[in-house]
Amino acid sequence: MTDTAPLLVEQRGPVRWLRLNRPQRRNALDIPLVEALDKQITSAEADPGTAVIAVAGNGPSFCAGGDFHQFLQLHDAGLNPVEFLADVSACFSRIAASPKPWVAVLHGHAVAGGLELALACDVVVAADTTLIGDGHLQRRLVPAGGSSVRLPGAVGRGLSRWLLLTGELLPATAFAHTGWIHAVVPESDLDATATRICHQLADRNSPAQQHLKTLLHRIEGIAPEHALREELATFADNWQASSVADALRAFLTPHTTKADTT
Repeated sequence: MTDTAPLLVEQRGPVRWLRLNRPQRRNALDIPLVEALDKQITSAEADPGTAVIAVAGNGPSFCAGGDFHQFLQLHDAGLNPVEFLADVSACFSRIAASPKPWVAVLHGHAVAGGLELALACDVVVAADTTLIGDGHLQRRLVPAGGSSVRLPGAVGRGLSRWLLLTGELLPATAFAHTGWIHAVVPESDLDATATRICHQLADRNSPAQQHLKTLLHRIEGIAPEHALREELATFADNWQASSVADALRAFLTPHTTKADTT
């Protein structure tokens, strides 16, 4: 994949790094970029050598949202941009539903569609100078990539309402109390911190982890009694698929040393 491709792909051991690569537009989302991201979801999920997917941005920002130039091109052609945004929403929903963990690595700006991409991921790491917010109302827009649905669960009702209804951008440090951002670090430490976190997740790569990730997505927002039934069903499926009995026997069997046999 060339440096001019909208998405750069780098395999670092069990971690596949996807880097949004439209730096001249602060990685604003357009049709080729979303198509490339969607293809990588399929590829990463099918690759047994990929345990974790990290998504970051090339240039000054993670992602500043949808590409307004493309919005206007679609409008001038007599099309509503919502058709493109339906593809964006579907792509982000695929990330949220993926059986493999996704890590968003934020710097610069994570606004509108950039925030929505981060919200679809499982773990978020951010440089302390990152500006984060929904931002749609600043341009008379409303969300279409998931922030109205996912933001309240990530940061709480009060803060999400403020961000959505004002469009204000806040530094990553302002989200530390919410638990949504796993780590806020100096930008110089961002890559190393994200790499460490990705490898912690990769070290737990197993059918059990993938069953659990799928369960967490499936039960989000449903009634507790239904969620509890889904949890039990997942336990039953995972018992066989993950060879749990063998793992438990190995754990319970005392380790035999050379001294024990002499």
